[in-house]
Amino acid sequence: MIKVLSKETIDKIAAGEVIERPSSVVKELVENSVDAGANIITVEIKNGGTDLIRVTDNGHGINCEEVRTAFLRHATGKISDAEDLMAIHTLGFRGEALSSIAAVTRTEIITKTQDQLTAVRYRIEGGEELSYEEIGAPDGTTIVARDLFYNVPARKKFLKTAITEASHITDLIEKFALSHPFISFRYINNGQTKLYTSGNGEIKDIIYQIYGRDITNSLIDTEYCSDNISVKGLIGKPEVSRPNRNFENYFVNGRYIKSTVIAKAIEDAYEERLMQHQFPFSVLIIDISPDAMDVNVHPTKMDVRFSAPFEVYDEVSKAVKSALNEHILIPYASPDPEEKVISGIDTETEKNTLKLNSRPAEAFETKREMPLPVKPDWTESENKAAPSQLSFDKSDFAASQKPFYRLIGQVFSTYWIIEYDSRMLIMDQHAAHEKIYYERLIKQYRKANVSSQMINPPCIITLSDTEAAALYENINDFSSVGYEIEHFGGNEYAVRAVPDNLPSINKAELLKEMISGYAEEVGHKDALLILEKTASMACKAAVKGGQRLSFAEADILVKELLECDNPYCCPHGRPTMIEFSLADLEKKFKRIV
Repeated sequence: MIKVLSKETIDKIAAGEVIERPSSVVKELVENSVDAGANIITVEIKNGGTDLIRVTDNGHGINCEEVRTAFLRHATGKISDAEDLMAIHTLGFRGEALSSIAAVTRTEIITKTQDQLTAVRYRIEGGEELSYEEIGAPDGTTIVARDLFYNVPARKKFLKTAITEASHITDLIEKFALSHPFISFRYINNGQTKLYTSGNGEIKDIIYQIYGRDITNSLIDTEYCSDNISVKGLIGKPEVSRPNRNFENYFVNGRYIKSTVIAKAIEDAYEERLMQHQFPFSVLIIDISPDAMDVNVHPTKMDVRFSAPFEVYDEVSKAVKSALNEHILIPYASPDPEEKVISGIDTETEKNTLKLNSRPAEAFETKREMPLPVKPDWTESENKAAPSQLSFDKSDFAASQKPFYRLIGQVFSTYWIIEYDSRMLIMDQHAAHEKIYYERLIKQYRKANVSSQMINPPCIITLSDTEAAALYENINDFSSVGYEIEHFGGNEYAVRAVPDNLPSINKAELLKEMISGYAEEVGHKDALLILEKTASMACKAAVKGGQRLSFAEADILVKELLECDNPYCCPHGRPTMIEFSLADLEKKFKRIV
């Protein structure tokens, strides 16, 4: 028998789509506060949000005649018809938040607009109205949600511990603070203030509070604008990477979302600067025309759909890549990892991390980076042990200054010590040679300057159906790097020619790895994907660690490394050089204190 469900059942089902856990309540209420024009928002929770969630703002409030209407399903003042869904300018818009929250909590709202003399206090439990009265209160809105899922015990038993639920709320508030730096957020958990931002618009201040000094000192400013998109914010230097995507923060039109398109754009922009299975730090504010994306694809609004995803990928990747290319990214290696004073941040500053307005701006200055040229004018000295002079075009330097490096020697048959200006560099010969090989191959491929070496008899390889499909779909790319392949029968394929610019490498083995990589590759593909996979395997042809080099060979290695477009890391993300300053050494020898 088919029945029409009761209003109570319908409300609980609808609430289940929007309210998954306490953080869902916080998200909906804070979004409403932001949309109400608030610049001060306080969030208080108890017992992970299951006992109490209170959100207070100084926004424009709700008119007293509309308070009851605001708790009806699909009641909203943010859109008028279906056409408005394609041009959303607010965080909330469906009119499901308040009705869903009221359906599964004991809810109370106190709200007042600027032109009203008194506020309204309205109480509703399980969707049923309990009271409506006038009281005194400041402008803005306070909403209290108690006893989450009190009337849906089957949902409540699936909640995690209070600590876990509180951690989800903490993460959410941090995202709101990062995406809206001009709003002052105060977050209180069980009576303790966990986060308090000033609302001064400085994202770096917020990052300092959330992620600490070390990450704040390793940030790169990013600002990029085109006709269709603007990207601004901060990204981390490669050394602050993490083994997961938890530090990837990006906000589209003020909305925190998860997007495979944007995530891949950020990660691909780092290219070989990161090691495998490492992910970068980012806080990016992305603005796109509202009609170029659809935010109405999921009840929680955490997912969006772009009308031109490849264009979004290209622009975001370009923004991140250009910021990285403008900086010298040699990792700084302090001889004392326990050093407490770094880059202008002293212990007194650390004691006042919450006093944002009093913290000096220099507390956020990064270490002065080595003014290393991208393409130096090389002059080789006759004496192998003498300084190698480098002249620069950079206006960092006055005309009378002539920075130079001096090759000191090799240690552990792998690392070369180099004196540069007032710094000591240590170069990994394998990583350096691998990077030189990588960029040389990429440039050859881009110029179509690739030749093949015939194999007689041909090499026979066996491919799965998926691998064979990947080969056929991208056969032109394989041909462009020097492979000649034809079907040999069944699942076997004959490799008749291989690239001749990768000595000491099993080209057939490399081919199978590339085909497998193509078969597994998901998301955006560009024309150089196979080339980069080929070049990243060039480490097999590079000089190895433990192999002794002469001064002349090492000198050439340094020269060619400095001529690379990106000399700071190998294709796998390992640094080619690390840096020690003269000041660090003098501290260790107690010359300075």
